Amino acid sequence: MNRKNTVGTLLEMKQRGEKISMVTCYDYSMSRLVDAAGINTILVGDSLGMTMQGYDTTLPVTMEEMIIYGRGVVRGCQNAFVVMDMPFMSYQVSAAQAVENAGRLIKETNANAVKLEGGAAVAEQIKMIVDAGIPVNAHIGMTPQSVNVFGGFKVQGKGEANARRVLEDALAVQEAGAFMVTLECVPPKLAKLITSKVDMITIGIGAGAGCDGQVLVCQDLLGMNMDFVPKFVKRFGEVGPAIKQAFQDYDAAVKDGTFPALEQSFVKSDCSDEFLAKLDKEF
Repeated sequence: MNRKNTVGTLLEMKQRGEKISMVTCYDYSMSRLVDAAGINTILVGDSLGMTMQGYDTTLPVTMEEMIIYGRGVVRGCQNAFVVMDMPFMSYQVSAAQAVENAGRLIKETNANAVKLEGGAAVAEQIKMIVDAGIPVNAHIGMTPQSVNVFGGFKVQGKGEANARRVLEDALAVQEAGAFMVTLECVPPKLAKLITSKVDMITIGIGAGAGCDGQVLVCQDLLGMNMDFVPKFVKRFGEVGPAIKQAFQDYDAAVKDGTFPALEQSFVKSDCSDEFLAKLDKEF
C-alpha cells in the first residue's frame, strides 16, 4: 500500500540508499495516473511553457499560470510529494519577493515545496523561504531560465573550474536549507561526487545514475513528443503514435457516420415516432 511522501520519508529513502522517482506533469488527469503508479514526487515545472504552451523557453511562464496548472496537479494526488517551480522573475528581485511568491504557490495550490534555479546566487532567497516554513528544492547545473546567459541548453560543469563551481553551488544551497537539489545536464562523475558530498537529496536529469533519484517530463517518457527527444530521455512508452491513431480513427468514424452508434445514444429517452411526426407537421 502506498503512503504519503514527505520531506522526511524522502530523506529516509536517501539514507537507506533507495532511489527516488520524480515525474514532471502539468494537469489533473496525468497527475492521477502518475500518483497511482507509485511515483514518489511530482514536479509542476515551468517547462509547461514549452510542453503545454509551445514556447521555445520557459521564460514567458507567469505565477498565475503556475498556480492554475499546480492546482489541478495537486487535486490529482494522494501520495506523491508535489513540488512547484518558481517561474522566471518571481524570486530574482529580492529575498522578500521570493518568500512572497513561494508562499503564494504553496497557499494557492496546496503543494508541498517550491523549486528555484541557481546556486550560491540565490542562497539568501532559499534561506528566507525555508525560514518561512516552506521546503525548497534547489536547481543547479543547466538552469533553463538562464538560457540566454548560457547561449542555449548546454551541459554545465565541464572542465575543472566549472566542476568546482557546480559543487560549490550544491554546498551553498544545502547550507541555505534546501532539502533537495536538481542536477540538470551535469557530467555523471561530477553528479555522483556531489551526491556523496551532500546530505540533501539529488535528483538528476541528464546527470547519470549516481544521483539519489531521477526526473523526466511525462510527455517525454511516454513518447508523446514526436518532434524532439533530448539525449537524456528514455521513452518508456510510445503513447504519442497511439493517441494520434485514436484521433484518426475517431475522425474517420465521425465522417463515415459510424459514430455515434445506438450504444452511444440515449435511446430510452427518445420520443415516439408518432409524436416526432406530429412535431414535424406543427413546425
